[in-house]
Amino acid sequence: MRHQKKTVKLGRSASHRDALLANQVCSLIEHKRIKTTLAKAKAVRPLAEKMVTLGKRGDLHARRTAAGYLGQKDAVKKLFAEIAPAAASRKGGYTRIIKLGQRLSDSAPMAFIEWVDTASAPDVEDTTVTPAAETPAS
Repeated sequence: MRHQKKTVKLGRSASHRDALLANQVCSLIEHKRIKTTLAKAKAVRPLAEKMVTLGKRGDLHARRTAAGYLGQKDAVKKLFAEIAPAAASRKGGYTRIIKLGQRLSDSAPMAFIEWVDTASAPDVEDTTVTPAAETPAS
């Protein structure tokens, strides 16, 4: 039984897993939306939300704690300057996971993980159909 066993191993050693999750959180901060496997997205979510909570605190100790975990100064700056202020009115639930289906190569379930408040609309082209009367005659 797996009672009170919270850590998802992801088939990696502890140091490899910590580095992977820190890099995923940094990518999420930088790009605001990342595509990854569903298991990794579920493992990244609590860590990303803890980083936003640190960003909302905003003091020096919170900044150093986030920098110690993430290891990338640019990501910490962006977290404290952009992501955390956008989530200031929220009490939790800063990320969302959108399931995408299976990857073609190995059928791994894929998902997007993105920020709720700062997520930009997906890059979708305008597919508005113009009426036939407005199209130029040839």
